[in-house]
Amino acid sequence: MATKTPQIILSGLPLRLVKENLLPTEIAEEALLNKKVSFVSYIVQNRHMNGDKLALIAAQEFGIPFVDIGSIELNEDLIKGKKDDKEKLDPKFYEDNKAIPIFSRGNRIFVAISDPSSKIDRDALDLIKFKTGMHTDPVIAEDNKLLKVVERALEFFGDDMDLEGDLEGELSFGEDETEEEEEVVDLAEEAPIVIFVNKMLLKAYKMGASDLHFEPYEKYYRVRFRVDGMLRSVANPPITVARKLAARIKVMARLDVSERRVPQDGRIKINISKNKSIDLRVSTCPILYGEKIVMRILDSSAANLNIDILGYEENDEEPMKNQKQLYLDALSNPYGMVLVTGPTGSGKTVSLYTGINILNQEGVNISTAEDPVEINLPGVNQVQIDEKTGMTFAKALKAFLRQDPDIILVGEIRDLETGGIAIKAATTGHMVMSTLHTNDAPQTLTRMIDMGIAPFAIASAVNLIMAQRLCRRLCSCKIEQDIPKEALLIEGFTEEEIDNPDFRLYSPRKGGCKECNYLGYKGRVGVYQVMPLSDIMKRFIMEGKNAITIADQARKEGIPDLRFSGLKKAKDGMTSLEEVNRVVSKE
Repeated sequence: MATKTPQIILSGLPLRLVKENLLPTEIAEEALLNKKVSFVSYIVQNRHMNGDKLALIAAQEFGIPFVDIGSIELNEDLIKGKKDDKEKLDPKFYEDNKAIPIFSRGNRIFVAISDPSSKIDRDALDLIKFKTGMHTDPVIAEDNKLLKVVERALEFFGDDMDLEGDLEGELSFGEDETEEEEEVVDLAEEAPIVIFVNKMLLKAYKMGASDLHFEPYEKYYRVRFRVDGMLRSVANPPITVARKLAARIKVMARLDVSERRVPQDGRIKINISKNKSIDLRVSTCPILYGEKIVMRILDSSAANLNIDILGYEENDEEPMKNQKQLYLDALSNPYGMVLVTGPTGSGKTVSLYTGINILNQEGVNISTAEDPVEINLPGVNQVQIDEKTGMTFAKALKAFLRQDPDIILVGEIRDLETGGIAIKAATTGHMVMSTLHTNDAPQTLTRMIDMGIAPFAIASAVNLIMAQRLCRRLCSCKIEQDIPKEALLIEGFTEEEIDNPDFRLYSPRKGGCKECNYLGYKGRVGVYQVMPLSDIMKRFIMEGKNAITIADQARKEGIPDLRFSGLKKAKDGMTSLEEVNRVVSKE
């Protein structure tokens, strides 16, 4: 028997919007049936109406003043409550509600909300009244702007935010601490500064950040997270806690707390829950007004090594454009070298590990030398490079060659010694995989020659070079973009592509939606140039031809460059043209 849909009777704001043909009846009913968010929030988040227009109509309907919340300067005392208040507003209130006290007059406090008809907003007003002891007067603000102001309000709690309820379990250190260090940590756990650091670590983990930046400046302190390759500010604790923050993180990373004049590197292992732990690589650097600290999150469980989701182009009609198959063919060779190139943060490690994961069989001996070991792969012999102890890439490679290897992964070819040993291994019956920092595939060959590696050795050893970048992936809330044909031709699209009736380009919706944290992008997708070395290219290498000549030959052989791959991703609706231009040049 089919479930009967509850009958919705429209009234108030929903009825007005329907009568004025601003909203379809079915959308209004759908919004009212949703109990997770208010009617106004549902309409704005799902882009059925502009937030500003809806806010003005709501203000008229309810007879409540409208305020431009984006132009209001928040009052910290009003946001947090007076210090002597027994019942102060706390961060959890602002995390659970979109209601902001903006000013007070006498015994009245004016609170910005977006939907006075919502039980969520009414309950928030009642709670503010109870905790402050003041009468609350609501004012209407744009729903999407209100959310951003709530995030600003949370920054006032930067140095004393509570951790309760953030994640299951408690944040704790790895089991390899000494008793003396445990004593220091136990004493420090009572301090607000420790709570703040733990809060930042947990928040970064929840947001899927790859790096945390703690940055002291002359008059303020800033904490930023790198999410999907882009840095965003998340907190501004008082500048007076700068040295305490640096000291706390150093204690956690077992660094010298008293040394503030030279850079230091360390690691932290924290337990998110009983069954979940992550590692962090910590780097400190003295700057003008203190020490900047960057923490890289190394979370093996977060890495998805499925080749089908990385974004390789597949085209069975044109073999040189079937990037996935070209990579798989190179991996199937019993010997030779596969190189992955690109800047820091371009996904090189994931591409290499995906290949290693495919090759990881019981009958194969795989050894890797990495700095650091980012993803733990069972069945693979992984070596952590440590320059301080003398364990360099070159030393690790020499050791591997005496360990009966089948496949060797070198985290990075940085110098002639490492490159020479890797090339030798690739030409003596081993599969070698590694990375370099170059802009595209052809430049990798000339970079190796510049290192001092013999051209004939490169030509005989290298099977495939793969250059890559990461573009932010558009959220499902994306909108179609209208760009003049002349501009599209300049960007690199062909007339045939543009004239196709199915040709579409998309851009992130301004303000995004809840699913993408109101950014318009969620996740990332790879942009690749996969270049196998043909006989002609190998001859060019031995003749000393430059990267431009090799790139021209790659184009003649039908190998798409990074720009082509990026435009293809934009045309397929995976990313925006703006994002392609950010990561790949037009030249």
